[in-house]
Formats: sequence, structure tokens, C-alpha cells
Amino acid sequence: MKVAVTAQGKEMSSEIDTRFGRAQWLVVVDTETGDFQAHDNVVNLNAVQGAGIQTGQNIANLGVEAVITGNVGPNAFKTLNAADVKIFLAEKQTVVDAIEAFKAGTLKEVNQANVEGHWI
Repeated sequence: MKVAVTAQGKEMSSEIDTRFGRAQWLVVVDTETGDFQAHDNVVNLNAVQGAGIQTGQNIANLGVEAVITGNVGPNAFKTLNAADVKIFLAEKQTVVDAIEAFKAGTLKEVNQANVEGHWI
């Protein structure tokens, strides 16, 4: 399964970025092989508005089935939900720890936004 993790860096040892739309990096991990690829999200990091929607669309275009992040706003949630991408919340930890928690089934899947729009 391909899972995207919002991250502060482009390595598996990077900390999760708790902001969804304005995350610095999107690290896409294949949970079966352990292979990963980092995608720069700087264009949305500095966006005046629409960062959550655009990041959600970018994640959907990467073909992932789930995303791990710290927080997700209503517009990002709608975008991911429409693309059938499941959303899991994680506390501050590394990408590799979040993936391990995901594989262990200990992350909470959300069925609604957990923050208001334009949360920073």
C-alpha cells in the first residue's frame, strides 16, 4: 500500500509536519517494500489560500491510499475523501515511526476534519 506522510524533511528519519496543506514535504512510502519517495510541497507551504485542497489533489495524483498527518482541515478532508484516500492522525514523531504505527494499526483514522480551515 502507498501511504503519504506529511513531513518536515525528505528522509524517513524526518519529523512529521503536523500541518497538512502547508507541510514542507510529502513522503510517499510503499508499506510492503519500504521504498519511499519525497515530494517537495513548497508551493503550497507558501500559498495564500487553497493549500489544503491543492496538497490533497497532489496526494491523490500520487496514487496513495492513505495519508498520515497531524491535522486536516475541512477542505483538505473533502478533497481526500472524494479521492478515497483514508486519513490517519499521528502525534509528533518520525516518518518511519508513523509508518510502523500505521502498519501496527495504532493510528486513529478520522472521518472528519479535526481543525478549522486556514489552521497554521
